[in-house]
Amino acid sequence: MVGLTACGSDKGDNDGKKSGDTAQEQVNSPLAALKKASQRTDQQHSAKVEGTTTMGGANSSMKGEMDWADGMRAEMTITQNGGAAASSPLAGKPMPARYTPDAMFMNLGDEFAAQAGGGKHWVKYDYDVLAEKAGASGAFLKDQMQNTDPARSVQILIATGKVKSVGTETVKGTKATHYSGTVKVSELAKMQSKDLSESDLEALQKQLEQSGMETETIDLWIDGDDLLVKKREQAKSNNGPYDSTVYYSDYGTEVTVEEPASSDTVNFEDMAGQ
Repeated sequence: MVGLTACGSDKGDNDGKKSGDTAQEQVNSPLAALKKASQRTDQQHSAKVEGTTTMGGANSSMKGEMDWADGMRAEMTITQNGGAAASSPLAGKPMPARYTPDAMFMNLGDEFAAQAGGGKHWVKYDYDVLAEKAGASGAFLKDQMQNTDPARSVQILIATGKVKSVGTETVKGTKATHYSGTVKVSELAKMQSKDLSESDLEALQKQLEQSGMETETIDLWIDGDDLLVKKREQAKSNNGPYDSTVYYSDYGTEVTVEEPASSDTVNFEDMAGQ
């Protein structure tokens, strides 16, 4: 779910759209270029998404489309391997997932429905319940999922005040300028959240510090249209290295998300004992 907090476009190579002057300006003034990218990306409302995340021995991939115009709505396919998922019958199997401004829904398949779901395929993760059950980290997740804006990843890098241009690279056929910066994990939650209370922020900061994460490196690739095409986040923790890469394409794509039928949905808190 963390990997969803960015956006971009990798459609076409945009040859001819980026003048030499613009490219040189981006290299010479990273903060100015990122501010422009933040404004441009903030004007967008939807995109196609694909990405991978690894944490220690666990890894997952996602692919789909999302709309962040009014809270986040997304239709995704998620595949998990390794870690806790290694012994699960769902390991390696693509799982449909739907995100609404209030909850996430995951389809765990026929075997789950037959054995544990009471005939129901979808599990609902209500953000309010997560905030209540998981404390500060649940409140942070709720805040992130309800306030996801692709431009925020750019804004966080701007907020560090220490950004460097790594050069020009090709991302899925699109020419893009690569920027990099390092953020203190103790400051990251405050930079990312909009609605968290001071007490939740303090508690979350302690959780992050206990995880062993001290800093996070953020790399962004901006194309000739001043749109984010790729984001990579890397950090070290007590559970091993964290590495998340997200690509986006087709800004403005139409996204329609409907909640699964209640007759085929079970709440995650009702499954806790199983």
